[in-house]
Amino acid sequence: MKPAFIYLASQSPRRRQLLEQLGVRYELLLPDDDEDAEALEAVLPGEAPARYVQRVTALKLQASLARLQRRQWPLAPILCADTTVALGRKILGKPASDAEARAMLQDLSGRDHRVLTAVTMGQGRRTVSMLSQSRVRFASLTSAWINAYVASGEPQGKAGAYAIQGRAAMMVSSISGSYSGIMGLPLYETAQLLRSFGFKL
Repeated sequence: MKPAFIYLASQSPRRRQLLEQLGVRYELLLPDDDEDAEALEAVLPGEAPARYVQRVTALKLQASLARLQRRQWPLAPILCADTTVALGRKILGKPASDAEARAMLQDLSGRDHRVLTAVTMGQGRRTVSMLSQSRVRFASLTSAWINAYVASGEPQGKAGAYAIQGRAAMMVSSISGSYSGIMGLPLYETAQLLRSFGFKL
């Protein structure tokens, strides 16, 4: 039996936009005010990027399942995702300041890096997860360009301090992999998860 809708446990407008491309009805399942959602994204010592993003996504799903039960809302599959940028084994999360954003962009300048997005769906005891990995190469960035980009405010709240769908597209010389995955929700993998829960796409 096809579910009527899913819950999207994400505050990202990009993920909402991408999910809408698939024509799937969704309801937002966002954290309560007393939930420390950011704490779920803490990196463990020595943690590999792929392991990190999969672990964080699993924690988000656990928190979302508990939230749904606590609120006693109608049952439906829950979709969670998490994206990280990796330079080698170094994880570049969301910058905490403009200075940190500038440092991240300087590190990425003229180099290849990976963008990893883990996506998982769960309902009851059933969980299905997938991982998207893409490669992105930045052109060499001048300090003036980095300063202007950081001043735009776009890097804040973005893994690796950039949004490929925004002004940062000007500094991306090549990508290999999933453009939607780099944005934050890989549609190929997400479609497979939706089909596994009975959605006809």
